[in-house]
Amino acid sequence: MKTRSFVVLLFLSMSCLTTFFQEAVVAAKDPDALFSSKDKKLNQNKQAAYHIVKDLLECNHWELADKYIAEGYIQHNPNAANGRDAVVKFFVELLKVTPTPIPQKMKTKVVSVVAEGDLVIVAYVKEEKDAKRPGQKYTTTWFDQWRFVDGKAIEHWDGALKM
Repeated sequence: MKTRSFVVLLFLSMSCLTTFFQEAVVAAKDPDALFSSKDKKLNQNKQAAYHIVKDLLECNHWELADKYIAEGYIQHNPNAANGRDAVVKFFVELLKVTPTPIPQKMKTKVVSVVAEGDLVIVAYVKEEKDAKRPGQKYTTTWFDQWRFVDGKAIEHWDGALKM
């Protein structure tokens, strides 16, 4: 009877452990499709967000920033200053990113794109090292939110902490 009770207790303990582990964050199968809307204004804003994500953030073609980011860009990330030139400098000079060819389709793992009024929010799969389980990784969600005026990002928010 003791062995059976031990096995039942062990089984229950192991099954309870799984409740402490999250489901993996999964990217959309076709992220490019998320960046369009039947509404003309929302579509314009989603398309600008698409090129910010793909051309600038994914492929580091910051020489194209003036196409998608307004000169007076307001930055709420604590690591970058306001202004288009400042955000370009942050990526090019501070982070020292180098351009890669821009693919026809986005490679960034996007979960969702939500647009309302002048705002577009893009949620991404973010993979992190698990500090409690060396050698293991987990997924969580990262986001960028932009406010657009005349088809260009004028303001930006994300979840960044100070470096």
